[in-house]
Amino acid sequence: MIRLTHKFKDADIVRTRDPKVLETLDAVLDVGGVYDPTKDWYDHHQKGFNQDFGHGFRTKLSTAGLVYKHYGREIVSRYLGLDVNHSDVERVYLALYKGFMEEIDAVDNGINQYDTEKPARYERNTYLSARISRINPDWMEENTADKEDRLFHNAMKVAGNEFEEMLCHYTKSWLPAHSFVSDCIKLRNGVDPSGEILFLKRYCPWKEHIFELERALHVDPLIKYVLYQDDRSLTWRVQAVAIAPSQFDSRKPLPIAWRGLNNDELSKVAGIDGCVFVHSSGFIGSNKTFDGALAMARKSLLG
Repeated sequence: MIRLTHKFKDADIVRTRDPKVLETLDAVLDVGGVYDPTKDWYDHHQKGFNQDFGHGFRTKLSTAGLVYKHYGREIVSRYLGLDVNHSDVERVYLALYKGFMEEIDAVDNGINQYDTEKPARYERNTYLSARISRINPDWMEENTADKEDRLFHNAMKVAGNEFEEMLCHYTKSWLPAHSFVSDCIKLRNGVDPSGEILFLKRYCPWKEHIFELERALHVDPLIKYVLYQDDRSLTWRVQAVAIAPSQFDSRKPLPIAWRGLNNDELSKVAGIDGCVFVHSSGFIGSNKTFDGALAMARKSLLG
């Protein structure tokens, strides 16, 4: 990540813990027992270290988080081609920390994701830190300094590629979607006077944005349904908004009487032409036309 900055774009990586060698380097990362951004020393292992990212985040920073805290805005601004003080740079800078970097900080510092002693319902072995860990030499294999150095550089490539993929996602997809959903929310009363039905002129990943934008735009009452056209079937979806970003339960599921029904049977029960289906949980349904999907949403609001 640090090599995405102007200052360190051509930097060579030296693996050492020798204090005399460390003193000769332009930046020292994850060793040295010192956090001093004026010298570009970024370690988090020393006693008394308790830095966090700020901006409402309270997770203790790892070295990766420290580098991102000090150089993240520059990296994002260079990628976007915008001034470092541009509002879009700040928006992506914060979103990328929340959606990617904070997890790395927490895992590196041994911070549980949930405040509970209950065992996890399932294992997670595909996240970045786990994949990096698997690059390390197996305990059954013979290890050498050369092999360890080679695997370290492999791990650097994996981590670096993933950071750049996430940076690309947040700048090329997340940021435009944020702006698009914001515009649609501002126009929602033209779709239905209740203000509880959101119409997306084209599908985009809206779930990542709707909760934050509702708070920022002081939306009241909260949005209950989102309408959009399915690109493949060309039918119109009516999807219930979840109660929270990480929850499956909906604020107002589609009516119980509709759930699990399809086509003519659903249209007859709902009293709306063109119905295609409603999921058994009531979180989503479909109609052949926009007007039909809007009618399903409106009738669901009344139920």
